[in-house]
Amino acid sequence: MKRTPPRLFRPLAAATAATAVLGLLTALPSSVDLATEPAASAANTATVFYYTKTKNWAAYNLHYAPDGGSWTTVPGVRMEAACTDWVKKTVSLGAADGLQATFTNGSGTWDNNAGKNYDLGTGDITVKDGVVAHSDPCAGGGDPDPTPTPGDGNKATVYYSTETLGWTTANIHYQPAGGAWTAVPGAGMQPACTGWWKHEIDLGAATTLKAAFNNGNGVWDNNRGADYALGTGRSTVKNNTVTGNADDPCAGEASDTKAPSVPAQVTAKADGVSVVLTWEPSTDDKGVAKYQVTRTGGTRGTLVTDVGSTVFSDANLEEKTTYTYTVKALDAAGNVSAASAAAPATTGEKPPAPAPGKPLGTDPRKDPIYFVLTARFNDGDSSNNRGGNQHTKSGNAANNDPMFRGDFKGLVNKLDYIKGLGFSAVWITPVVLNRSDYDYHGYHGYDFYKVDARLESAGASYQDLINAAHAKGMKIYQDVVYNHSSRWGAKDLFTPTVHGVRDSQWSWFYDEPNSAFEYDGLTVEPKSGKSYYTGDLWSTAEPSGNTCVDWGKPTQYTSPEGYRIYNCQWPSPTSGMFPKALYHNCWIGNWEGEDSRSCWLHDDLADFNTENPTVQNYLIGAYDKYIDMGVDGFRVDTAVHIPRTTWNRRFLPAIQERVTQQHGAEAAKNFFVFGEVAAFVNDEWNRGSVNHSAQFYTWKERREYNADDAKAALEMYDYEQQLGTGNQPTSTNAVLQGNSYHTPDHSKFSGMNIIDMRMHMNFGDARNAFHNGKDSDDSTNDATYNVVYVDSHDYGPNKSSERYTGGTDAWAENMSLMWTFRGIPTLYYGSEIEFQKGKKIDCGPSCPLATTGRAYYGDHLQGDVRASEFGKVESATGEIATTLSQPLVQHVQRLNQIRRAIPALQMGQYSTEGITGDMAFKRRYTNGTTDSFALVTITDGATYTGIPNGTYTDAVTGDTRTVTDGKLTVTAPGKGNIRVYVLDGPGRIGTAGTYLK
Repeated sequence: MKRTPPRLFRPLAAATAATAVLGLLTALPSSVDLATEPAASAANTATVFYYTKTKNWAAYNLHYAPDGGSWTTVPGVRMEAACTDWVKKTVSLGAADGLQATFTNGSGTWDNNAGKNYDLGTGDITVKDGVVAHSDPCAGGGDPDPTPTPGDGNKATVYYSTETLGWTTANIHYQPAGGAWTAVPGAGMQPACTGWWKHEIDLGAATTLKAAFNNGNGVWDNNRGADYALGTGRSTVKNNTVTGNADDPCAGEASDTKAPSVPAQVTAKADGVSVVLTWEPSTDDKGVAKYQVTRTGGTRGTLVTDVGSTVFSDANLEEKTTYTYTVKALDAAGNVSAASAAAPATTGEKPPAPAPGKPLGTDPRKDPIYFVLTARFNDGDSSNNRGGNQHTKSGNAANNDPMFRGDFKGLVNKLDYIKGLGFSAVWITPVVLNRSDYDYHGYHGYDFYKVDARLESAGASYQDLINAAHAKGMKIYQDVVYNHSSRWGAKDLFTPTVHGVRDSQWSWFYDEPNSAFEYDGLTVEPKSGKSYYTGDLWSTAEPSGNTCVDWGKPTQYTSPEGYRIYNCQWPSPTSGMFPKALYHNCWIGNWEGEDSRSCWLHDDLADFNTENPTVQNYLIGAYDKYIDMGVDGFRVDTAVHIPRTTWNRRFLPAIQERVTQQHGAEAAKNFFVFGEVAAFVNDEWNRGSVNHSAQFYTWKERREYNADDAKAALEMYDYEQQLGTGNQPTSTNAVLQGNSYHTPDHSKFSGMNIIDMRMHMNFGDARNAFHNGKDSDDSTNDATYNVVYVDSHDYGPNKSSERYTGGTDAWAENMSLMWTFRGIPTLYYGSEIEFQKGKKIDCGPSCPLATTGRAYYGDHLQGDVRASEFGKVESATGEIATTLSQPLVQHVQRLNQIRRAIPALQMGQYSTEGITGDMAFKRRYTNGTTDSFALVTITDGATYTGIPNGTYTDAVTGDTRTVTDGKLTVTAPGKGNIRVYVLDGPGRIGTAGTYLK
C-alpha cells in the first residue's frame, strides 16, 4: 500500500548538506594519464581552496584535469597560502566547465575523494574534509560590499547559527537598502564559536539590509522566500528568528583550544580482503565532531579518511597483506588529538562471490513469518546509513537516526534472534534501488535490476543474506512491487526529465548535472555533496521528444515558501510527462472502481501500464534475478491495483516458469506468493465489488477474454461485476468433511495467495477476527495459506493508523488464535515486546521515525544470541537477553514450539461442527503416514462431540483424556491461554509461562 511521502517543497531552513565521506582514499587518482599542466585559454578559471587544519601536511599539491582534458604530472601544481587553515590555487580551464581534482602532500599521501576524484566546477570552490562548496573562505578579510562607501559609514555585524543545519561553511548573500545584491553565493562568513558564523558589513549610508544565507553548495536559507531584514549593529539569525541589537552569542565562550582525548582500544579485524576497525569514543569539552583514520601498508601508500562514527569498514584491500591503522579525534574547532596506538590486521584471500541460493522448497504453511523493515531493524554497518534530504526536517537528525539505518548485515547478525523466537520465514521490505525523498521502506523502486546499496555491505550482500538464512533453515520472502515505480520512473524503462530553474529560490532543490555520476542511493555526488543527487533528472532545456504540456512555463501557483512553480516541475500523470504506453496517465478517483487498476495512487507512486508487454517484460526480467538468487517467495505489494487477468496471464505464470526452470518443480510448487489486496471493510466482499476483494485474486479466470491485455482487463472487470458476489466460485479446501481431511482441489488456483485482510481488520478483538475470518473461507481457494497478522507497517486493526495497543493480554489472545487457527501466523517486528504500541505507524517526514511504529529496533537487540533450534535460545547476553525475557516473547516461542510439533496446526483443515465454545475448533491433516488431529479452544471452555475415540493429550498442560463416547469437555483456560488436545499426541510441549500454563 501507499507509504506516506513528503510534500513537494520543503522549507530552506530544513535543508542540510551531506557531509559523509565514503570509503577510503587511494594512493593515486583514478586517472593514469599523467601529463604536464595543461595549457588552456583564459575563458574559464577555477580557484580551488583546500582546508588544511585537519591534515597538517607539510605541503599541498593540486593534481587536476579540466573536463575532457589531460591530467597534470604527479604530484600536480603547488598550492599557496590563502588565509588561516586554507591554501588555494587558481587554474585555467579553457572552455571546460569544470575539473577533476585530487590533493596530495607530494610524499605518497593522497586525498582523492575515496578513489572517485573530486568533481569541481568553475569560480571559487572549497574542499573541506571531503565536502565541496562554492565560496571564498577568505573573503571575510576584505570589503565585499557591491557599492562600498568608504569612511565611517554604518556597519552591521551578523551572526548566523548553523547548529541545526549541519553546514560545514556559511555564506551571507545580502543587499544594503538602495544598493545591489552581492554576487551569489555572497561573502564567506567566518567561524565565531561553536555553531555560529560571523560577518561584518560596511553599509555606507544605508541603515538596513536584506540577507539570505547558504552553504555555498546550493542549499539556501532565505527565510522561506521572504529574505531576512537586518539593521545596523549586532544581529543574530537562528532558526528563522532575527534578534536585533543582540548580545554577542560567543561572549564568554572561551576559544576552544583543547583537543579531544586520544582514541583508545583501537581494534582491527580482517575478514577476507576487508578490515573492520573499531575504537572507544573519545571525550572532548565541546564534543567530538569526527575521527580521522590513517592506513599504511600495501602498495597503495598512506591513506587518510574522515568518519563520523567509531566503526570503520575498509573493503577491497589487497590479499594477504598487513595494514596498520591509527585514529585521531577532531572537535568542531578543528583541534586534533594525538594518534592512537597502531592496530594491525592481515588480510586473507578474497572470498568468491556468494553462489546463488536455492529455495528451501518446503510447504510454506509450516513456516511462521517474521516481518521486518530492513532499514529499521538492526544496523550492522554504519557506513551505509543515509538520511536523505528529509533528514533534518523529519527530526531524524536530532535523534541521530537516519532513515536508512538497518541493513542486511544487521539482519544476518540477528537471524538467531528471529530463529530463537521460533520463526522460520522472514518477510523483508523491497530490496530494489529506491529513489525518493523518503524511500527507506523500499516501495519507491527506481532500478528494479539493482539491489539498493544502502542495504548491502562487504560480506553482507543480498545473496549473503539469502544464503545465511537458508543455512539456518529459514526462508526469505521478498516484498515486490509490480504496480508502480518511484515518481522518477524506472531506470532503463523510462525516467522523466523535469523542468528546473536554478535561481536563488530553487538552486537548493535542483542539483547541477554531472554526466559522470550515476545515482545509487549511497555514493555522494561530489558537486552537490549529496547521495540523494537529482542533477540527472532536471533540465532547463526542453528535452528531445518531450510530451509534457507547456514545458517550463510559470504557473499561478507558489510553493508553501512562496516560490513560483513552473509547469513540468514535478512528475505528474496528467501533465503528459509520462508516455501512455508505459505509464497510466490519470489520478485514482474511486478505490473500488475500474480506475483503481489504471491510475496513480499518489505522486510518489508512478503507475505502470502493466498491460503493456514492454512493462511486463521489464518487471518479469527484474524479478527473475531474485528468483535465481534463491528467494523462497514474494509478498506482492498493491496487488489489487493490477487486473487479475494480467496476474493470471503474465506475472504468475512467469514466476512459476522461472522457479521451475532454475530450481525444479517441487520448489515451484512451494514458492510462496501472497498478495496485498487491501480491502478495509468488515464484510466478505469489498463494498460489493468482487474485483476489489482479496479472495478474488486466488482464482483463475473462468472464461476467455480479448488477446489484448488492456481490453481483457476491462472485459473481466465488467463480466465479474455483473455476475456479482453470489456467483463467485466456492471452495471447501480449508474445511474438514466431518472429522476427515480431504485432498484439496487446487485446479482453479491462480497461484496467488493473500494476506487475510478481513482478520486483520477485526483483530481489535480476537473473537471478531475468528468469526469474520472463517466467514470468508468458502470464497477463498484455500484459506489454509492465508497470511494472518494483527498489524503491519501500514495499518492496525480497523484501519487504525497506530500500532496495536490492546494490551498484553489481548496480544497473547490474538497470538494464540493466529498460531492455532488456519493460515500462516505473521508478526510485525517488535510486536513481541509491544514495541511502539499506540504510536502512529507512519507520518512521513513530518515527525521523527523514532516516534513512530517504524522506529529503529536495534537498541533492543544489542548483545549476542544463539538459537539452539526454532523457539529455543541457547544463550543470550546484553540487552537482547532482556528482550527475550518479556512475557509475549516467551509466549510466541512456546506457540511456535507447539505449532511446529503438530502438523494439524500447520497444514490442517478445520471445522466447528459439533463444538460449543466461542473460539473452539478441530483441525486435521492427513498425508501418507502422517495423521494429525487436534482440538483447540482459546480463552473459553468448549465441548467437542462426535469426535474420534482415543487418547487425547493437551500440548500445553500434558493433561491426558480418554474418549470413549465421542465427547470431550474442556474448562476455560483463561485469556491468552489455550488448550490443544491432540489425538495420540506428543504430550506437553515446552515450559509453562505467563499465558501458556
